[in-house]
Formats: sequence, structure tokens, C-alpha cells
Amino acid sequence: MGQLPEHFKYSTTHQWAERDGDRVRMGITEYAQEQLGDVVFIELPAMGCQVKQGEECATIESVKTGSGVHNPVSGIVAEVNNDLIKNPEQVNEQPYAAWLYCLKADDAALLDQEWDSLMSAAEYQAYLAKL
Repeated sequence: MGQLPEHFKYSTTHQWAERDGDRVRMGITEYAQEQLGDVVFIELPAMGCQVKQGEECATIESVKTGSGVHNPVSGIVAEVNNDLIKNPEQVNEQPYAAWLYCLKADDAALLDQEWDSLMSAAEYQAYLAKL
């Protein structure tokens, strides 16, 4: 497995999160991609949809299986990567560049709390070592 981006945070359900102020862009980790195999279809959440941390709001299907994608933080879906709908294989090639969607927090204090509950790259690496 490749190097984990240090400025990302990670969830136990193998999503990564990249924060920019009150916005959080997210995708799946390389570990998740390897477990899924070749991704062939992605269903993204609707724009404007209110989501909570841990909720499933996207689906990724591969040649092996289907899997739900869980939100690393709560917020409103502010942007989706429509390019992945036409080219889902981008997740196979570059899982840390192929973001799925971006959430905009509507509660700054909650975002800070949820962000702090996610794992750093080193913590996620240690978590993976136990699997």
C-alpha cells in the first residue's frame, strides 16, 4: 500500500477526509479500494442532502461486491464529483485524488468535534496493522 496523505483524516470505515475551513472533501482509502477490487459503478448523494457522521449516503460497486460509503463528518452535500459517475475507475487508479463528494458543515463546533474523532495518518496506519 502506498503512502497515506498526512493532512487527511481517516475513519474506521476506510474513508478519508480533507478539510478546508467548513468544507470537507472525502473519498475512500487505498485499503478500501483494494478490498473492493475494480470499481465499476458509483452512486453519489444528492446535492443539498443533509447527512450525519457515520451515515451511509453513497454506494460503490466493484466486480467483487458493493459497499456503502459512510460520512466522516456531518454536513450538507455541497459538491459531488460527477466525473466519477462516467469514470469510476479513477478510484482504482488514484484513491486519494478521486474524491467522491464535499460536505459543508452547518455547525462549526460539531465539525471540530467530529474532525477530532477521526484518525491521523499514523493512527490509521496502526489501525490497519491490527486488521
